[in-house]
Amino acid sequence: MINYGTCHHAPKVYTDNNNHQKRQLSLPRHEVRRGKGIRESPDLNGSYMTIHHLSTRALSQLLLLAFVLPGPARAGQFNTDWPVYLGPDSSQYSSLSQITRDNVSQLEVAWVYHAGNADLENNRTQIQTSPIVVDGTLYGVSPVTKIFALNAATGERYWEFDPFAAGAEVRRGGTSRGVTYWADGDDRRIFATGGSKLFALNADTGNLIETFGTAGIVDLHDGLDAGRDVSDLFIISNTPGVIYNDLLILPTRHAESSPAAPGNIRAFHTRTGNVAWVFHTIPHPGEFGAETWPADAWQRQGAANNWAGMTVDYDRGLVFVPTGSATPDFLGKDREGANLFANTLLALDASTGERLWHFQAVHHDIWDRDFPAPPNLLTIKQDGVQRDVVAQITKSAHIFMFDRETGESIFPIEEQPFPPSDIPGEVAWPTQPIPTKPPPFARQRLTEDEVTDISPEAHRYVLDRLKRMRSDGQFVPTSREGTIILPGLDGGGEWGGAAVDPETGIMYVNANDMPWIGAMVEIPPQAHGLMAGVGHRVYALHCLQCHGVGGTGDELGVYPSIDDLTGRLTPGETRAIIQDGRGYMPSHAHLSERDRDALIAYLYDSDAVDPLAGRNREFSQEPEWVFAGYRRFLDQQQRPAIKPPWATLNAIDLNAGEIIWKVTLGDWPELSAAGRPPTGAEAYGGPIITASGLIFIGATRDEQFRVFDTRDGALLWETRLPAAGFATPVTYAIDGRQFVVIAAGGGKIGTKSGDAYVAFALP
Repeated sequence: MINYGTCHHAPKVYTDNNNHQKRQLSLPRHEVRRGKGIRESPDLNGSYMTIHHLSTRALSQLLLLAFVLPGPARAGQFNTDWPVYLGPDSSQYSSLSQITRDNVSQLEVAWVYHAGNADLENNRTQIQTSPIVVDGTLYGVSPVTKIFALNAATGERYWEFDPFAAGAEVRRGGTSRGVTYWADGDDRRIFATGGSKLFALNADTGNLIETFGTAGIVDLHDGLDAGRDVSDLFIISNTPGVIYNDLLILPTRHAESSPAAPGNIRAFHTRTGNVAWVFHTIPHPGEFGAETWPADAWQRQGAANNWAGMTVDYDRGLVFVPTGSATPDFLGKDREGANLFANTLLALDASTGERLWHFQAVHHDIWDRDFPAPPNLLTIKQDGVQRDVVAQITKSAHIFMFDRETGESIFPIEEQPFPPSDIPGEVAWPTQPIPTKPPPFARQRLTEDEVTDISPEAHRYVLDRLKRMRSDGQFVPTSREGTIILPGLDGGGEWGGAAVDPETGIMYVNANDMPWIGAMVEIPPQAHGLMAGVGHRVYALHCLQCHGVGGTGDELGVYPSIDDLTGRLTPGETRAIIQDGRGYMPSHAHLSERDRDALIAYLYDSDAVDPLAGRNREFSQEPEWVFAGYRRFLDQQQRPAIKPPWATLNAIDLNAGEIIWKVTLGDWPELSAAGRPPTGAEAYGGPIITASGLIFIGATRDEQFRVFDTRDGALLWETRLPAAGFATPVTYAIDGRQFVVIAAGGGKIGTKSGDAYVAFALP
């Protein structure tokens, strides 16, 4: 078994809410006191370290909780409310049981709230929000990220807050997956983000808390401890933070190409907005893990951020933080090494940010294999012994499971060899960790036998393309000719997360089971005399990854075509979008005025002479190869290139590490109308489960909301939503009546946009 759970405590000075200095106990490097007993395990580089098992930490944290635990309510409140994003322990589980297998067919619409501002013309807006419910009030986010509070029993709106009217930059908009609730007595707050700003709102009125930050607002660039100026670089937060005592620990989203801000994990004081602690995901000189990067990486590399969300173990005082890849996503020649703590599950002291242990799931990521969702906390039983574990799903459809305190893997993990890269200068890591159990919950390789059988024409089309590409399974480097990535770049597991039953230890997770294509293209030599020539290079470095070669976009319109902007947008309008961003596109304010001029010249086919031609251009640090764009592998009818099912719902026994059932999730209506059995449909969003044995899930592009039986995956009920429900639902009870709510915002993968939150209940 390989375990990357290295441990380290170093002296750390921090302040409490009264700015009183405290000092954490100093312990030796690679050593954490855990009572009696010693375990040895290899670290990332194969050397051994000593880990002492803790017996006192849990007791101390329990004593702390006895005195102070503002923030989300404890277990009892989950019987009626849903006050935390994705539920307690990120379990996506509710103890409610009024809706049962016997009466679920009687569900009806209780209320619908139209948040407004959906893009019904271009279908570019979404709602990915999983709302929260506290004391009968539901807090959600609109398609344009306005925050609102509703009567959770009727859908009547109490208040609405527009972050962009309050000072957020429109350029840094995007989607939001929800908000965070904190309370201490009568001080009840909603923490929400818009653009690059964090807002503290009065939970009862929606007004800004003037004593937080600057008049209720904190700039997310503050306190990054980046070692450089990052004020113009893209950073937002579109996943709710977690609360531990008086701390808000906040996920952030960063640019996926260079330059990007570092993805440092930060905790903010809930009362003041001041930064309480910072953890460097790209280690600074002298810090553990710095040797896994080039010496100056901390000053120039970016991301390795947590965007998917975190999970707090309140009893142990730990926060589990899954991180994403470093930039650029698909080329690592300028960041040679394993790149800790990118693609890593971190166990941090929630009070101080100190690392207790870690596990890196992808070394030197060149596949954008971010952890996609917060980990689940649960208790499993093995050989009659109960173990508190943390379970983390991945885009590659693996599940890693660890002891929460020690980081010891529950099932063996093998370092398996993978081929080198054929891109000049790229040094792919020679091995990657693969868990032996549970088995992957989605297919891992597209073979000729797995090519689509939707029609003979589709089969021939796909097979011909497949023979011209590499298709050798997981962690094969992207290539000139194209490499099949299965599961695709969106997973496998996705940001909707997995649900776990605390009584049985069974996980329920949906998976996209379809291939994508990863390819690298060489940037041609720049034409020094023409602005359009320089712009071609700027486009390749900063735009091609999304908009593709020639600006044609992708097949489903997820990334729009920009190959013919004349008549659609003026050069001035395009320049504003480049500067400010729009929708899901981040701001490129970091580009120089000269590079923006050159890009405009290229996009509008201008051959204007560059007045700075012949002068030294600062391209020396830019790569010579770039990713060719996010491309699903589809047939000529724009359907997945693999045999159905294209999406599944899976039940996995985490006690034994076994898949116990798998069913198709979703359908293509035109195929079912032609008499074909359900094929599955690409899904974004996750399930929730209830004590009555029900699985509620939207997620699919076919706009259906479904209920399945936890015992065998049988479909019990389904209904059509106003738009696709690309969000994880919630459930709660008011005056003895159980509600289930899902956001129906559509707008992804070519579906129509919507603005509705739909609540269901029994008559």
